[in-house]
Amino acid sequence: MTALDDRRYHGFGPRPDGTYALSGPRIDPANRPPEILALMPDVVAAAAEPFVGITTDGSPVPDLFAVQDEDFDPKPAVHAAENFLAALSAGQRKSARFDIDAKQWRLWTNAYPTWEPHGVYLDDVGQGQRDAALAVMEASLSAKGFSDARTAMRLNAALGELIGQYPGTLKEYAYFFALYGTPSVTSPWGWQLWGHHLVLHCFVLGSQLVLTPAFVGAEPVTADRGTYQGLRLFDAEREAGLALRRSFTRRQERRAVLHRSLLSAELPADLVNFVDGRHKGGAGRDNRVIPLEGLRAGNLSAGQQDLLLDLIGTYAGRAPAGPAAALMARIRAHLDETHVAWIGGDADGDAFYYKVHSPVLLIEYDCHQGVFLDNEEPEPFHVHTIVRTPNGGDYGHDLLRRHYAQHHHHSEGTKP
Repeated sequence: MTALDDRRYHGFGPRPDGTYALSGPRIDPANRPPEILALMPDVVAAAAEPFVGITTDGSPVPDLFAVQDEDFDPKPAVHAAENFLAALSAGQRKSARFDIDAKQWRLWTNAYPTWEPHGVYLDDVGQGQRDAALAVMEASLSAKGFSDARTAMRLNAALGELIGQYPGTLKEYAYFFALYGTPSVTSPWGWQLWGHHLVLHCFVLGSQLVLTPAFVGAEPVTADRGTYQGLRLFDAEREAGLALRRSFTRRQERRAVLHRSLLSAELPADLVNFVDGRHKGGAGRDNRVIPLEGLRAGNLSAGQQDLLLDLIGTYAGRAPAGPAAALMARIRAHLDETHVAWIGGDADGDAFYYKVHSPVLLIEYDCHQGVFLDNEEPEPFHVHTIVRTPNGGDYGHDLLRRHYAQHHHHSEGTKP
């Protein structure tokens, strides 16, 4: 087998070296093809807009969230965050810390930024400092959530090994980490990890957590060789989606299945995008209006509703047990208003997209075309997932607003 054959995956090879003009952890926009730049959302401009949140019509539904006890013990996460700060130099702490309502919450991308990134770049610090950042994540997530995050990071490095390109960027620790507010068991604070194929936001208020926006992806979703051989991601999310899809009756299919193919020639132009794919809630889309579409969960049988809840649980389960249970309770309270939409096939080897859209949760799973590999059509081995909290819930925005309203000490104009 030749060296070039070694770099092929499912019959596809790497795009030509240098296609993306990566400069360390950034993209140099001066050397990026203008047709690709035109597809990328202007994250910096979007973050300058007042935050509204994802809605169905431009107006957030009120009173969906409440400051309450969700049975999460914040002390280990607070302790880990304090240890992380203590491990940094004074200059590093300045790069890593932001106010709880800082605009940097919204300055993220799942690709590589064209702007100057914020936070501590984990590949530039020592292993002890990296471990301290990972400890904050581990203390804030469930075992599944932390495992998914670490697998996504390692699969990023596996991609670099596979294609033999971009050794300075396709790496395990090519991610930025930032803290917001002052770690506390009672006052609001949070953290953010962002980079290629992994973006996590964690807002903490006492025993409550908000873990959105969250972007988790991989190209490819399995490592079949090299240092990371055996790693896999998204098995549960794919299988649960297929189980629900295959349960639909012919009548339900007519509502739920928007298009039966993911091939670009068989989709409307607005669903063919090299950057976003089918996704509506990606980077720079904090205020996007996303109308409901597909099949209403109120029209599912009890057994099908259980399948839907199982699917949602594969994402909600990234949170610790208490907050995950609270999220699932909110989902059940709004289950009749939840809609499911599907694009693509439902056979074992098919590429597909699905969306679960509730007043309190938005989930998108999309099989993507190649970015670093050269498949021009979506394949099941390149997956992007997004989880959002619509109606002002992302970044803990609504909870922060309610917290300040209760304590009467914060200006209405400086929310995140």
